[in-house]
Amino acid sequence: MAPSPNRACFRFYAELNDHLPRHQRFQSVEKAFYVPGPVKYLIESFGVPHTEVELIVVNGESVPFSYVVRDGDRVAVFPMFESFDVTPELKVRREPLREPRFVLDVHLGRLAASLRMLGFDAVYANSSTDRELVRVSSEQQRILLTRDRGLLKHRAVSHGYLVRHTGSRRQLDEIVDRFDLARSIRPFTRCMACNGTLAQVPKEQIRCSLPPRTAIVYDEFRQCATCARVYWKGPHYRRMQRLVSDLTLNDRHGP
Repeated sequence: MAPSPNRACFRFYAELNDHLPRHQRFQSVEKAFYVPGPVKYLIESFGVPHTEVELIVVNGESVPFSYVVRDGDRVAVFPMFESFDVTPELKVRREPLREPRFVLDVHLGRLAASLRMLGFDAVYANSSTDRELVRVSSEQQRILLTRDRGLLKHRAVSHGYLVRHTGSRRQLDEIVDRFDLARSIRPFTRCMACNGTLAQVPKEQIRCSLPPRTAIVYDEFRQCATCARVYWKGPHYRRMQRLVSDLTLNDRHGP
């Protein structure tokens, strides 16, 4: 007679349910297994990347990814918490997913530029390979933003998030909300082209590189310390201001 499988109940919370089939969302789901294994692997067998998990509670106690699931266990899996600090209970990684430094895959170029415009450190190159993205995320402790769920399951990646939306504006709203970034926005402090930091620069110092009309009309300029690109408050500036205002207004009116 074949041995009976072990069984454990899993419950996923909040947006982790996005990774589950509809019939498994927001409810306890039984998982059968013959060989006990690390909870990390069983979580990812549901399609949930470990990089989006911040807290795992088994039978009422916080456990690490290496915890071996046993017959009868009840497993609750939580994503990042924005409203309170769970660091004292955190066992899945040393630090929670709260440092707003990012690396983005090749499909998220417009999102990268928008994050930079808001003042966030966002590494992006349209030629980056999966291996390079994993290396940068791991070595620099950056949150990997991607549309590729499989990439987030790489064991070297500890901080990551699957971007759900496809439109660049909705993606920006999603990331600002998910990582609670509205209060940390520092617009126009990073280069949208290369991610370098911007600093005020006297017009006379960069006059020779300005279009003639720009040199006449505008007096305030910022220059990238990395690529030397110059920025001023041209026609795009008002649109960017409205975007920043919308994002911070949504935060003030939020729950």
